[in-house]
Amino acid sequence: MTASLDDLKQTLAAARAEIAKVIIGQQSVIDHALIAIFTRNHVLVEGVPGVGKTLLVRTLAQVLGTEFGRIQFTPDLMPADITGTSVFNLKENEFKLVKGPVFTSFLLADEINRAPAKTQSALLQAMQERQVSIDNETHTLPASFTVFATQNPVEYEGTYPLPEAQKDRFMFKVKMDYPTRAEEVSLAGRLLGREAPEAVLQSGSVQPVIGADQIAAMQAALEQVTVRDELVSYVVDLVRATREHEAVLVGAGPRATIALVVASRARAVLEQRDFVSPDDVRALVEPVLGHRLVLRPEYEIEGLTVPELVSRVLEQVPVPR
Repeated sequence: MTASLDDLKQTLAAARAEIAKVIIGQQSVIDHALIAIFTRNHVLVEGVPGVGKTLLVRTLAQVLGTEFGRIQFTPDLMPADITGTSVFNLKENEFKLVKGPVFTSFLLADEINRAPAKTQSALLQAMQERQVSIDNETHTLPASFTVFATQNPVEYEGTYPLPEAQKDRFMFKVKMDYPTRAEEVSLAGRLLGREAPEAVLQSGSVQPVIGADQIAAMQAALEQVTVRDELVSYVVDLVRATREHEAVLVGAGPRATIALVVASRARAVLEQRDFVSPDDVRALVEPVLGHRLVLRPEYEIEGLTVPELVSRVLEQVPVPR
């Protein structure tokens, strides 16, 4: 099955409308999630408890007609708890694969930094190759497989920070902030009636805009978006500028360049365009590059933050006309 760019535009617009029935506000987070899904990438979500991270992923799964799975990461979680294992079936006298929760479309890896590195690494092959190896056998995951990993930005006691190599696997790191006062008033009012977000999601009023078997065709439609050579060079210059900046200890790598190019294409479609503009690139620089940069300690002590550094890089690199 093939899909046109117009089909993708209509799908994304309809998905936004259906998600808005459940999720109040958080438009940039929703857009970043949709971009990651349709570019075959993953998202690292940072937010305090109660801002709707799980609800967002469940809603995305319902709207896009896919499966949803959730793993609560804990210090005693083992890799086999994620991928699954082979169990001997006495009745049939053979080993049977018991699939783990990774065998789904949208996987919420809740508080991923609570598990040790060995367990976190169980996701790496799945994220990069969309397949899982168990007992020397390789099992393919769906084309729509997307990991939404969450972190609590406040509570770090007993956590294991994600290594740089693992953070680089995520296209975006986005923050789910508290709702605005108006949004919180709206949420409180809806909870008093039958329009509470959970109730709306379970009532069936949120309709799938496509099926899981159509996502691959929609992903391929992004190739029809025009990206000028000057914009590709602009992306490369932005990424390379992070490596050369005096305040940066570890800059963004080639995977960041690829992520910024493909994410810009998807954002252009979200904005109902069939070409990428410099504004698409600039809007995505911080969520794509921010979690990939490590500042030098002396600059951190002086109070420099990664968003400030990204702003300096954007000012430094000339925008193509």
